[in-house]
Amino acid sequence: MFKQLILVLRSALFYVGYVLATIVMSFIFILLFPLMSPRRRHGFAAAWCKSILAWLRLSCGVNYEITGTDNLLEQPAVYLSNHQSSWETLLFYSLIFPISPILKMELLKIPFWGWALRLLKPIAIDRSKPREAALSLLLQGEQRLNEGNSIIIFPEGTRSEPGTIRKFSRGGASLAVAADVPIVPIVHNAGYTWPARQFIKYPGTVSVVVGQTIQINGRSVNELTETVEQWTREQFVSR
Repeated sequence: MFKQLILVLRSALFYVGYVLATIVMSFIFILLFPLMSPRRRHGFAAAWCKSILAWLRLSCGVNYEITGTDNLLEQPAVYLSNHQSSWETLLFYSLIFPISPILKMELLKIPFWGWALRLLKPIAIDRSKPREAALSLLLQGEQRLNEGNSIIIFPEGTRSEPGTIRKFSRGGASLAVAADVPIVPIVHNAGYTWPARQFIKYPGTVSVVVGQTIQINGRSVNELTETVEQWTREQFVSR
């Protein structure tokens, strides 16, 4: 009971700092946005992500280790990862440069954070309209890739429970084929420390593995999707 109380208090402390830091940095970002180059805008957003991850480590004891950082590319690519929490979105934005996130359209309506995020031109999709969302992903995604940005996609479609991998959708591979860019797979086990839809954050070390580049080379969307999903299941880190 006492241990549970400590976890609740530490998690509450994290969220207090999380909210305050987000409001302050979002406000500063909005004010300085016209004066910053695209590179500096991304750097500012990445600094916010790093600060939240650092605060999570201090307040809740959540660390992480990454294997395969040498597989990260300097050229535009489609990064495909399993999805368990909000933690990985923070890490990827600070790890991959430059990157355009894909997110739910309603997130842009969140005060301060959503307003600032809108200025970064993310790929916002309406998940209530699957066909329109898929088309928007292809059109906006290809445009961002042509502009030099990488794209991070969670092919499971929604957050999965720790220790599980959902079936992958073909959207990420379809985008890579359409834009003729490579795929880089990533796998992690963040759900053990930051469970989806739960308040409490649990101390521990998140393991992240960045896989080797998968070239398109005329391969079909189905084949590429199966290759990434199989690699993810084989490399999946569980406890």
